[in-house]
Amino acid sequence: MSAMKIKKGDMVKVIAGKDKDKEGKVISVNPKKGAVLVEGVNMVTKHTKPSMANQQGGIVEKEAWLDASNVMVMHEGKATRVGFKMEGDKKVNALETLTTYFGYDTFREGQESIVESILEHRDVLAIMPTGAGKSICYQVPALMLSGITIVISPLISLMQDQVKALNEAGIHAAFINSSLSESQISKALYLAAGGRYKIIYVAPERLENYEFLEFARQVEISMVTVDEAHCISEWGHDFRPEYRRIRPIINEIGKAPVIALTATATPKVKMDIQKNLGMMDATEFRSSFNRPNLYYEVRAKTANVDKDIIKFIKQNEGKSGIIYCLSRKKVEELTEILLANGIKARAYHAGMDSATRNGNQDAFLKEDIDVIVATIAFGMGIDKPDVRFVIHYDVPKSLEGYYQETGRAGRDGGEGQCITFYSNKDLQKLEKFMQGKPISEQEIGRQLLQETAAYAESSVCRRKILLHYFGEEYTEDNCGNCDNCLNPKKQVEAQDSLCAVIEAIIAVKENFKADYIIDILLGKETSEVLAHKHEELEVFGSGMGEEEKMWNAVIRQALIAGYLSKDVENYGLLKVTPEGHKFLKKPKSFKIVEDNDFEEEEEETPVRGGASCAVDPVLYSMLKDLRKKLSKKLDVPPYVIFQDPSLEAMATIYPVTLEELQNIPGVGAGKTKRYGQEFCV
Repeated sequence: MSAMKIKKGDMVKVIAGKDKDKEGKVISVNPKKGAVLVEGVNMVTKHTKPSMANQQGGIVEKEAWLDASNVMVMHEGKATRVGFKMEGDKKVNALETLTTYFGYDTFREGQESIVESILEHRDVLAIMPTGAGKSICYQVPALMLSGITIVISPLISLMQDQVKALNEAGIHAAFINSSLSESQISKALYLAAGGRYKIIYVAPERLENYEFLEFARQVEISMVTVDEAHCISEWGHDFRPEYRRIRPIINEIGKAPVIALTATATPKVKMDIQKNLGMMDATEFRSSFNRPNLYYEVRAKTANVDKDIIKFIKQNEGKSGIIYCLSRKKVEELTEILLANGIKARAYHAGMDSATRNGNQDAFLKEDIDVIVATIAFGMGIDKPDVRFVIHYDVPKSLEGYYQETGRAGRDGGEGQCITFYSNKDLQKLEKFMQGKPISEQEIGRQLLQETAAYAESSVCRRKILLHYFGEEYTEDNCGNCDNCLNPKKQVEAQDSLCAVIEAIIAVKENFKADYIIDILLGKETSEVLAHKHEELEVFGSGMGEEEKMWNAVIRQALIAGYLSKDVENYGLLKVTPEGHKFLKKPKSFKIVEDNDFEEEEEETPVRGGASCAVDPVLYSMLKDLRKKLSKKLDVPPYVIFQDPSLEAMATIYPVTLEELQNIPGVGAGKTKRYGQEFCV
């Protein structure tokens, strides 16, 4: 910031809060508070407790000091941001806030730029993978800005985890959702209006509640954060209709900046988010979707799938894991099988009563059990950093869902194994579930399923396929951390095959999907082919010498290579890109690997061991035991006290003083004060 100071008599424009865009003259300056009083913008409504003077309590008007960072000085008709030096340097910057409250001395990649944009009161769209630290991006500026930050989240469990972690870090936060009674909600809003809370998490369906709307209109809102913003799109893996009402409600409560966050957004979903939240001019940040610590593997689902899972868990004894199943029935059955085999597991699905479900989740978070078995349909919102494996018993409905669910592994940067069991029968089940839904919804569902099948069946690097799906290019030939790269198949030349595919797509005027193009190449006289008279085309039957599986591999790998593209908004029609046209004019080598065949049983892939780290194993084990003991005493999950990387650092550096402990990543002043004596003895 500039060294220039705001002075009494300056004309200023308010750029945030309920008085945004108002202009007026500065009538008083308070350097100690870093605040100003502005003529015409000096009244605020506040809830008050009953008193002798006011038996009922209610709402009164008081002078409102504005945070100096929320105003800009007007000069010759233009608004200019100026600095405001605090006396005693009490205003901490973003990095100091991060260190003081969260115990980190540096931001992760992308976080600092997002924080800076939020502090400048801009709308922000941040697309960051699970585990990249999205929460820090709004929590740090929430502590620095005046007013309250509203965070809209669809997951009750995630809200509870976040609020618990913030309160442990010394940050006052609350949540408003259906798990609270009406009197509890009223009390929380009353305390928030009185300045108790800096951050309030709220379920989207609660936004339209009269009491909440009245509260939001009467307090200063520093920003509205929309978490899991992909829920706004029908093309997202977790569409929630109530998310479509967010923008009109924001318009009702004021002109607060909007921060949209998501871990899964294809180009189509991103556009839906921007349109529906009215933030086409938002500053956009996109982190890499690559999670290098995650290992991806797809296995054939056989009659021995239960035995395979038990064997895997036994080989990873004592590690936390999540298993996703397609149905509630399978969740219950598999949980019983695991328990019978001595594995500490519990079930979690929407059909259970909330007390049992929450109890099972808490047991998982507090490490009383190792494995939670859950339905794919019910988002758990687990904010647990040390999940070491995620198993998909059944194939996910979309790659967005798969990425989100596997993303719950290794959020602390440690080991994360992602194992999926795949069979065509699962795809058929999911297609049956779609029957009876609107045609457009069925079409979207089928396209998403086809992408999942392509991912599972392909022999290409799984990272390359995933990142391409989210619009990111992965240039490495071998990631070294997926089954296809650790067990590479022989490449075969497919130059002529790609030319045949491109010619067929052009011949049908780029108006058909992949399966239709393959029918043309294989010379199949289907009713659709005959209806369009495409059996008369020169390319009809030109690929009869190859199997359907090979043609699928050519098309899928040509999409990744950029020779073809899919018109997602138009039923996934195949198009030839400029690079594809160049290839047809001047063909060059195009090597592919044939897709995996899941009709046959595959050879068993060796199970990978955990990553080793340079720590004192005895001390590390003692620290974990101490953390578990404290977590039971305080009734909080172990990771809320210290995450695994912090314990690893302690077992490497051996801190013996509180000052040394405070310098451990992820500790910070608050946790040092709260837990320091226990961990330094």
